[in-house]
Amino acid sequence: MTGHTIDIAIAGGGLAGGLVALALARTRPDLRIALVEEGAALGGHHRWSWFASDLDREGTALMEEFRIARWQGYAVRFPQFPRDLSTGYCSLHSADFDGALRAVLPSDAIRTGRRIAALDAGGIDLADGERIAARAVIDARGIADAAALTGGWQVFLGRHLRTRRPHGVDRPTIMDAAVDQHGALRFVYTLPLGPDELFVEDTYYADAPTLNREALSGRIDRYCQAHGWEGEAIDHETGVLPVITGGDFAAFQRAHGTPGVAAIGTRGGFVHPLTSYTLPFAVETALAIAGSADLDGESLAAMIADRAREQWRRTAYYRTLGRMMFGAGAPGQRRRAFALVYRQPEPVIERFYAARSTTADRARILCGKPPVPVLGALRALVEPGQPLARSAA
Repeated sequence: MTGHTIDIAIAGGGLAGGLVALALARTRPDLRIALVEEGAALGGHHRWSWFASDLDREGTALMEEFRIARWQGYAVRFPQFPRDLSTGYCSLHSADFDGALRAVLPSDAIRTGRRIAALDAGGIDLADGERIAARAVIDARGIADAAALTGGWQVFLGRHLRTRRPHGVDRPTIMDAAVDQHGALRFVYTLPLGPDELFVEDTYYADAPTLNREALSGRIDRYCQAHGWEGEAIDHETGVLPVITGGDFAAFQRAHGTPGVAAIGTRGGFVHPLTSYTLPFAVETALAIAGSADLDGESLAAMIADRAREQWRRTAYYRTLGRMMFGAGAPGQRRRAFALVYRQPEPVIERFYAARSTTADRARILCGKPPVPVLGALRALVEPGQPLARSAA
């Protein structure tokens, strides 16, 4: 592509970048695009999950390109409070993400195994010296940390298990928080991927971004043993995600932005601050870009930056909940915040996860017995939080 200007160059072939490429291929096949990813596969090694109610009709249609695991209903468990819910739940593995994108996108649009040395409003410079010149550039490379923001961390280890006999699990357990907390909000997340396949993930809302693989693996062993699930591990996944409770979003944008380049995904701040869910926001952003694909690079970057600031404004409530959860009471009490959410009617829960809670929803969740001591909550709302820098661990 050296010497030729394409329409849109996307740096980063993870969820956010890949969905933009897909949306453009579906709605604007006339455009020339480049999707550049340092890794060997698009999407890396991840599993993304979401509630069916998170996406509108257009977003659901976009995701139909992928092979998705679906369930009608799910369960949650808290001490003395188990509940089954009827909302549909979906999950996508990165291998299926990669395969579908390679089937849909032109082969010359995908550039995997290529390290990006630099980028600017006019294109992407690869480490091997190649320049991909473009009318518009999108940066979807994610972030290492976010020192301008405050909060805690969601740390997890997931195991894909093939059981020796059918496990009998027919629906996901999104949050089994009726387990030992180990100094954090801990829950176990289980997806039945087949009659003899389970994905079991041990997750922590922790103060530091420390992932102890040996400890988490041992706890998964004991959880599986307690449920009678015997078999072999065929894959695993780890992650350390920010849980955002506040900070200076303008400073975050400056630190992760490049003039004239549209920053999307976590790099742009498109994430649910309390749950760390990204897929619904990645879908919304991809569709917005596809609908504005004729904008010049600077106009596209300004439009996306405005959307990010609006999302920061409308998700303030979830950061408030996060400040109370992390800043007040003992870590073992953090599960009470999610227990309050899951005692609500299903539409309230759906809007909570989609970051669309109404004023009435917000009042319902916080009314009654608070999830943390009142004085501690008030103190947490006025004190600065811990910067989200991994070096702080």
